[in-house]
Amino acid sequence: MGRVNRKNLLKKYFLLNLNTQPRYVSGQSNQQPSPSLSSEPQQFPSWRPTTKKRRFQRAKKARRGPAAFLLFPSVRVSLSSPRRLLQRSSEATAMATAEKKRPRISSEAGKRSSRKEVLERKKTIDELIRKAIAVKDHLVQFPAFQIFQRNGLSVYLESGRGDQLTLPVKKYIQNLLKVNMEGPYGLEWPSEEKVKRQEMVAPEAQYIFVKQYSNGFTTECSMNQDEGVKHTHTACNEGCLVGFVHYRFVLEEDLPVVYVYELQMEPSSQGKGLGKFMMQLIEQIACKNQMGAVMLTVQKANTQAMSFYTKMRYVISSTSPSRVDPQIGLEKSYEILCKTFDSEAKSKLEVCSVLLYDIGVLFYAIIA
Repeated sequence: MGRVNRKNLLKKYFLLNLNTQPRYVSGQSNQQPSPSLSSEPQQFPSWRPTTKKRRFQRAKKARRGPAAFLLFPSVRVSLSSPRRLLQRSSEATAMATAEKKRPRISSEAGKRSSRKEVLERKKTIDELIRKAIAVKDHLVQFPAFQIFQRNGLSVYLESGRGDQLTLPVKKYIQNLLKVNMEGPYGLEWPSEEKVKRQEMVAPEAQYIFVKQYSNGFTTECSMNQDEGVKHTHTACNEGCLVGFVHYRFVLEEDLPVVYVYELQMEPSSQGKGLGKFMMQLIEQIACKNQMGAVMLTVQKANTQAMSFYTKMRYVISSTSPSRVDPQIGLEKSYEILCKTFDSEAKSKLEVCSVLLYDIGVLFYAIIA
């Protein structure tokens, strides 16, 4: 005998006993007797299809894929109507539109945060500059730079401010500027002299004066011009002035820097290492006050000054006209030099300048 199919047996059992009805005997237990043939019709529910067929029917009624439903009963794979598909596509489109809008909001928030960071950075830089300007005497922090005694020159240094200059000191500065700078400026000197007089007495102007010992007596310092005219200057306080440095704490390319407006020495004091000594002091002041660089302007005609700063490792800055545009640089009579102390200042003031200069030179070489 082959394998018995339980479903087929049940089916045969129900089909054979469709016309049978169970009998019950009163006074006995409510046990249902075994089914037997009877002429009375049996109240039996209609025959239910097999589980497999019921699955097909449910799948068809719910518009589901029958094959997928049979293979994976726990997964409902729907074959939707065209109307339902259109509705879902519209929902997907709406969701995609919402997703597109979300990055915009986040980017705006990022912009707001970046603006906030920029403002905080600007506030920090302004605070650094304000603190540096508020220092009364920067020389106090550097005792080793208060006296210079080399190559037969013995001098000492003092600090000062533009709005506290006495009349003799103002006259001395004007005369020394004329002696040293009238030649390099040439025809531009009359207009530049007026500008320098205004810059000289500005409240933000910081000075370091170089004075020569004279035992408390008033000393006369003579400076010979090319024309042979002598200018006599009365030294202030204890000694005779032999030079000065005018510098400021400013913002350049969003960086705090020390900008050297003037470095002027008596002709008799030049070539003895005093200028290098003064620039080293300025660099120390810049680093102490967390400045990113030291910057200055030099006339192209002043070849002696250009050679001096090149030896001290100063390079042409990205803000110099020759680096911004070589054609404009040819028309200008000056260069802006810088010496940086950190990577950020170097990238903004040195590396970028070299790239711009190389690109500009290549561009004009191609045009020519």
